[in-house]
Amino acid sequence: MVYKVLAINPGSTSTKIGVFLDEEEIWSQNINHRAHELADFTATIDQLSFRLEKIKDCLHAGQHQLAEFDAIVARGGLLKPLTGGTYRVNDRMLADLRQAKFGSHASNLGAVLARELADSISKPAYIVDPVVVDELMPIARVTGLPDMEKRSIFHALNQKAIARRLAKSVQRKVEELNLIVAHMGGGISIGCHQRGRVVEVNNALNGAGPFSPERAGTVQAESLVDLIFGKQLSKEAVAKMLAGKGGLVAHLGTNDAREVEKMIQAGDERAEVVYDAMIYQIAREIAAAAVPVQGEVDYIVLTGGMAYSQYLTEKLTAYVKFIAPVMIFPGEDELKALAEGAMRILAGEEDCQEYL
Repeated sequence: MVYKVLAINPGSTSTKIGVFLDEEEIWSQNINHRAHELADFTATIDQLSFRLEKIKDCLHAGQHQLAEFDAIVARGGLLKPLTGGTYRVNDRMLADLRQAKFGSHASNLGAVLARELADSISKPAYIVDPVVVDELMPIARVTGLPDMEKRSIFHALNQKAIARRLAKSVQRKVEELNLIVAHMGGGISIGCHQRGRVVEVNNALNGAGPFSPERAGTVQAESLVDLIFGKQLSKEAVAKMLAGKGGLVAHLGTNDAREVEKMIQAGDERAEVVYDAMIYQIAREIAAAAVPVQGEVDYIVLTGGMAYSQYLTEKLTAYVKFIAPVMIFPGEDELKALAEGAMRILAGEEDCQEYL
């Protein structure tokens, strides 16, 4: 049986939507939202009706009828920690997202939008592998401060999807493999996938791991405290410095790795040192991710937007190829990953999870 699914990925200034027949994308659109259109909304959830109408208008323009879809699937938001998988959008999930119980983010709109559309056609709504997927080993949660337990927040959707694609490409099941998956985009998360479960991963959102195009990554704690108090920085300023204005932006004034590589080609030695330092830190984090499985790694997988860079992937491969073979799956096709998650449920290949 062929299934038709609508996938929705809300971002801070856009809503991406895609139509899939089985796992093939047949149509997609990126609906951009201008700053003045969003300015009147106090809370993120207040944008619901606005974005809902934009999606409906876009589907109508593309000659896609809601009644044709077998399910609506969306990017998951900030929820309580969950194991990986596809989740039915239930009332408890909606309540937590509407109240921003675990934090406010544009992705919180995904499940709410999906449920609104799905209810109108009496079809199911799902989310897949939200950023709060937490499969950490107990010992991976402990830090040197009892009040600061490690949180699992990472690019779970793309990491899990790429792990499945890698397994399929080598004709194995993901539950049979130990993988290290490095997602390299605006933020960088590097996970140890032990037979399908991400048992260790850096918190790419809240400041851990290698620095990235716009995030500071792990920094020396005492130096950070001195900087905050020395400059009398507000909590908001610190948060922006760590995620948004850190990394390549702080050093070189751009979060575009392609621009940095152009600077290097033009002879900018400072750009080369900073960029190579980022690659070095990624390599160190990959090596550390081999520890939970005692070095028994089947493949290292490089993915995300920066995995398109030959400069970066060649240098990174040279550092880590002693651990395991390196495979490259560039990009982050989140709409496809969402659709695949819904298709697995519709086809009966996987049990649907409930948010409790």
